Amino acid sequence: MYQRLLVPVDGSELSGRAIDESIRLARQLGAEIAGFVAEPAVALPTSIGTHPDRYQRAASAHDEMTQEHARKLLERFEIRAREAGVAFQGHYTRNNNVDAAIVEAAQEQGCDMIVMVTHGRGAFGELLFGSHTKSVMSRSKLPVLVLH
Repeated sequence: MYQRLLVPVDGSELSGRAIDESIRLARQLGAEIAGFVAEPAVALPTSIGTHPDRYQRAASAHDEMTQEHARKLLERFEIRAREAGVAFQGHYTRNNNVDAAIVEAAQEQGCDMIVMVTHGRGAFGELLFGSHTKSVMSRSKLPVLVLH
């Protein structure tokens, strides 16, 4: 049925639930997991007077920090998956459009299902903060399993 699950995580408490449940599901299905982290790209300078060297140093520091965060998160995910006997590959990207990055990663990694968690903020919360889950569901042609 489903053989490769894309599981986007961000290090939050909720993403821990995505890790646990996706590993459980993958074991039941005999599927592999493609863990995925979308880190924000460095912001462009907001001031015309921003010194190029200062911006470059800040951009380099940002890149190192986000790469290390993604590496550690995916490493923890991989250890848990492998302990459960589930094949795992981790992937990350820098992209400020998280929703599009998730859908693109699922296609690039040959996944046949996306497993995500939602904050379940309700209508007012979605108005204020948006919903990555709803956006992924509307963009993806793959089934999306939503955990609450």
